[in-house]
Amino acid sequence: MQHLDLKVIEGALAWAREGETLWLCTVLATFGSSPREPGSWLVARRDGRHVGSLSGGCVEEDFLARLRDGEFDRPVSTLRYGDPEGPRGPRIRLPCGGILEVLIERLPPNATTLAHYEALHQALVGRRHLVRCVDPTSGDVHCLDDQGVGPRVVRDSEGGMIHMRVGPTARLIIAGISPVSLACAEFARALGFEVIVCDPREEVCLDFKVPGVELRPELPSLHIASGACHAATAVVALTHDPRIDDLAMIEAVRTPAFYIGVMGSQRTSEARAERLRRSGGLTDDDIDRLHMPIGLSLGSKTPAEIALAVMADILRVQRGRTRDTL
Repeated sequence: MQHLDLKVIEGALAWAREGETLWLCTVLATFGSSPREPGSWLVARRDGRHVGSLSGGCVEEDFLARLRDGEFDRPVSTLRYGDPEGPRGPRIRLPCGGILEVLIERLPPNATTLAHYEALHQALVGRRHLVRCVDPTSGDVHCLDDQGVGPRVVRDSEGGMIHMRVGPTARLIIAGISPVSLACAEFARALGFEVIVCDPREEVCLDFKVPGVELRPELPSLHIASGACHAATAVVALTHDPRIDDLAMIEAVRTPAFYIGVMGSQRTSEARAERLRRSGGLTDDDIDRLHMPIGLSLGSKTPAEIALAVMADILRVQRGRTRDTL
């Protein structure tokens, strides 16, 4: 899940506690190019204040203007943007030429709504996987436990119940600060990851500044061992310092992280694998979980190119794609 969606629910919780009626918008489907995938959220107040996004801006502007004009008072409604054959015609033409279908839920500030937002928040921070079940006719909504596998949005049939998966926000833990770490953190933030950088060296921490990235001045292995990894976490070690990288790998293989990788050449990776078996007690199955050399083979040379290869490989694994299908 995207880090922005966690911000949406945090904002919704804060406003609901203040007694605000809110409109929760969910991208149900996209046809053609779209900047936000199905399951993405935007939450808004009647006065136009909002958190999250549905598109590149034109959809949000239209929705917020209509909301301020008093529309969307029903418990639930849907809109299709960019559809020239829709009931409102091509009111909004998306720049990409695509079509965007949006579910809009009106949620009053009561105990039921607060409990629902709390459950969504718990799912996004990694406590559980849920499916939100919304009846598009009545607006009734409830949550079921889920295994977290499958598409984010599923509909029973035309006009039937809508099922939306909610799980942990995608998290990237970067072990150690380096020029590649800096570029990787910037790419990951742009891709919507929650990014945590760990390094015990005080002198390098002073110069590391990436907006929106959490910096922890501690050994990455200690943070990983503290329970920081859930099933939507990727761990990458990018320093070439075995005191940081090796310890991070030893701890990371004990977690449910979906991607674990460490930077280095093929020769360095082979030496590291032997060292981790001998000194770290890792098994062959543990070693097989490690992506080393890390990243896609793009012929990368500069820190930014290496970071691009790393993030591309993380996305490949996250999407369930094998290398031979690229």
